[in-house]
Amino acid sequence: MATGDAPVLEALIDINAVSLARAELDPATLLLVRIAALAAVDAPAASYLMHLRPMMESGVKVDQVQDVLVAVAPITGAPRVLSAATKITEALGITIAVAEMTAEADAGASPE
Repeated sequence: MATGDAPVLEALIDINAVSLARAELDPATLLLVRIAALAAVDAPAASYLMHLRPMMESGVKVDQVQDVLVAVAPITGAPRVLSAATKITEALGITIAVAEMTAEADAGASPE
């Protein structure tokens, strides 16, 4: 039986953690490979969203993500690459919006 407040998300986080622990690639390379796979399967923005924090923590740069999309374009096709770029942008927008809301909430909190 599923447990926790967000059992599906928690399960996905656990699966990703196991994959990261077992792979012998450095974290940045592994995450770039995952971006390529997400583009190939036309993953939703939420899938990219799950990878944004680890990518930032691993030092992955925007130009590296763009290079991955350019590299997979001949295999996956332009529609999938354009879809991936749009969804990555959407995921970044969600991340920025959440960060701004958190900052506003923190600024509005009064110390006791």
